[in-house]
Amino acid sequence: MPISDERTEELMRHAIDLARRSRERGDHPFGALLADANGEILLEAMNTCGTKGDRTGHAERNLMTEASLKYAPEFLAECTMFTSAEPCAMCAGSVYWAGVGHVVHGMTEKALKDLIGPDPENLTMDMPCRDVFAAGQRKVAVKGPILAEESAVVHDGFWTGN
Repeated sequence: MPISDERTEELMRHAIDLARRSRERGDHPFGALLADANGEILLEAMNTCGTKGDRTGHAERNLMTEASLKYAPEFLAECTMFTSAEPCAMCAGSVYWAGVGHVVHGMTEKALKDLIGPDPENLTMDMPCRDVFAAGQRKVAVKGPILAEESAVVHDGFWTGN
């Protein structure tokens, strides 16, 4: 049975809260979580670009690294990643290669790019994750934007380019 709309919103708000916590600890404001087919949270991740100095330390990529080490692709195919913002091309690639079957995201990559502007900390590309997944040989279902306005609030005043 798919995750209910009510549970989807709860999980998205949890991902947005992870983004807020990421910002509070000195990282970029992004958060992601992995839920099983019943909507139970399996793993959580936050951005680590600031605290670890790794420009590839996006929340989604961090989550997919942990998930791919812990779970089999057959299990991950039934799981959903919830992320506070649409995955960038790198993070969408990590979702694809880890084997996760479903993605639910907050604000779009385009909305993020428009919000951030030309900030050197995050030179956002306007490349929808659906386009990245469509280039692959395995289907990844995408739902979003969900709670886009709520997911944008955590970015208020963070980026110097806006």
